[in-house]
Amino acid sequence: MINKIFLILIVVGLPASVIGSMLHWPSAAMFGVYCLTIIALAGVMGRATESLSIVAGPRIGGLLNATFGNAVELIISIFALKAGLIGVVLASLTGSVIGNLLLVAGLSFFIGGLKYKRQVFSIYDARHNVGLLMFAVIVAFLIPELFTTNMNDQKTMALSIGISIIMIILYMAALFFKLVTHRGVYPVTKHHGVEDVDEEEEEEPEWSKWKAIIILALATLAVAYVSEKLVHTFTAVGEQFGWSELFIGVIIVAIVGNAAEHASAIIMAYKNKLDVSVEIAIGSTLQVAMFVAPILVLASLFFPTNMPLVFTVPELVSMATAVLLSIVIINDGESNWFEGLTMLAAYFIMGIGFYLL
Repeated sequence: MINKIFLILIVVGLPASVIGSMLHWPSAAMFGVYCLTIIALAGVMGRATESLSIVAGPRIGGLLNATFGNAVELIISIFALKAGLIGVVLASLTGSVIGNLLLVAGLSFFIGGLKYKRQVFSIYDARHNVGLLMFAVIVAFLIPELFTTNMNDQKTMALSIGISIIMIILYMAALFFKLVTHRGVYPVTKHHGVEDVDEEEEEEPEWSKWKAIIILALATLAVAYVSEKLVHTFTAVGEQFGWSELFIGVIIVAIVGNAAEHASAIIMAYKNKLDVSVEIAIGSTLQVAMFVAPILVLASLFFPTNMPLVFTVPELVSMATAVLLSIVIINDGESNWFEGLTMLAAYFIMGIGFYLL
């Protein structure tokens, strides 16, 4: 049913996006068209990456899902950088971190927990990711805020570039560690005490490998086109609805940009494949913090306005709180619906705060 809705949205939304931008339809209407079209395209990308994850296994599948989910946000952010909307880009990075850790993981734990009383996932992967989360958000995002208080713009940008390069190198090393040197070193999760069916062995991918790759490529190109148009509506829509740049970035762009992961992670949790859900939510957060954010800092050097890696205090406190809450909840390698509800409550509290700022 939902796949048919997404297909209709794409068939209607893509032509409407082209015609509406040429005929200069009202910004608010086009904002809605662009958002729905991107979400529908992200849903198709989610189906393609799910097919690939069945072939490749949960770790690589989760990485693929996170990568193509974040590709949408990266594309939106690059066009926002080009337009000089630095506040929106930094806010969307914040929104991705708290959205993936609290909204995506929270919904996955909640929906999965309603079907299964207790769900388990790899405690080794969870603990490995916890250390990286602490580094990516607590260390790499807080340090620029503290050190740049008495720095001029040039030194602030130099520090941001240095941190960005270090984060990209460490992220690549983390992937090498997980997928090459320590692949298969840690035992696979035993789903003891949980109503688990060995459907992973029997499940057939919806699309073949090459069909899924071609669909991903075409959907990514379509997202790039619509994203550029979406960015040009931000200012007008913000003025019309009274939304700040911070709210547009943290809530709207982050949810639209991460729609593929949101859908895939929840579906996987419902199928009792919580390892994939956690890999999508945590892996996507790490990718945003350690790869997407640094790439955007370096990309901004080619635009008139450079973007330092310096967040506002509400953004930093929200991200740090999301990380600490996630660490406490995922560190035991199991979840239930109440833990999911707790994470969702934290997300909505932060959402209200950003709306009222």
